[in-house]
Amino acid sequence: MMKNLKNTVKTWKNYMTDKRKGARSTKDIPADILEQLNRGEIETANLVEWLAVDQRILLENMLRQHNRTEYLSPVLLKINQLKRQTVNTINEAIGTGLFEMAVKNRDEDFLAIMSMHKADLVRCWATYTIGKNENLNIVETLQQIQPFAADKHFGVREICWMAVRSKITRQLNESIGILSQWTASENENIRRFTTESTRPRGVWCEHIEDLKHHPEQALPILEPLKSDKAKYVRDSVGNWLNDAGKTRPDFVVQLCKRWENESDTKETKYITKKALRTLSMK
Repeated sequence: MMKNLKNTVKTWKNYMTDKRKGARSTKDIPADILEQLNRGEIETANLVEWLAVDQRILLENMLRQHNRTEYLSPVLLKINQLKRQTVNTINEAIGTGLFEMAVKNRDEDFLAIMSMHKADLVRCWATYTIGKNENLNIVETLQQIQPFAADKHFGVREICWMAVRSKITRQLNESIGILSQWTASENENIRRFTTESTRPRGVWCEHIEDLKHHPEQALPILEPLKSDKAKYVRDSVGNWLNDAGKTRPDFVVQLCKRWENESDTKETKYITKKALRTLSMK
């Protein structure tokens, strides 16, 4: 009994610190932790918790806390109209709906509240207030999304590139020019955004047809990262090239050979191996 009590205390200490690892399955999330997540009082610790949050409940709680309950019904209607309700589609529907309500009510303060909210999912919603704002040009869009690209939370970093990807695609050349400058950032999360947001066959999003067939356009982004010290970045570069290899194997093979000749480092070898993994299977 004493051993079980010690284990319970240890578990709760882990959950109540910022560095807690989170549960391995939804059923293992303590009820009190899930309640705090749904109230927006703490961040999710891992993907299991991120998927377990009820975004409708979080939305209602957040709007009540900030005296904007009149926004709730229109946003819930957007969710109910979705053909497919997934974590990502609901996330986008909420972000879009809140942006529309804030614009309608000229509520700039609320947009700022969302951007700095303690709950990571609320910050995810905030990224769509940038991506859906057609009054922002691509320079302004990328400037405003950069703090989210640098966010400490994995969920915000993933959602933020999805929120602006359509704008990047529509203005590809200018976007590549801007993002190529980000590759020099000291922040590995920002460097990783440059490749993840432009992947030819990005996950959970529309493909960028121009880069599938003309991947050389992205060399200003790829070249500076060919020997990046951060595995987080190297994985993204390797995945980018693996995507491109499905339509332009010649480009990927030639680029990897050149990189290995120019950069005899373990980092470059890691990237080229990852880049050629699909082609190596053929």
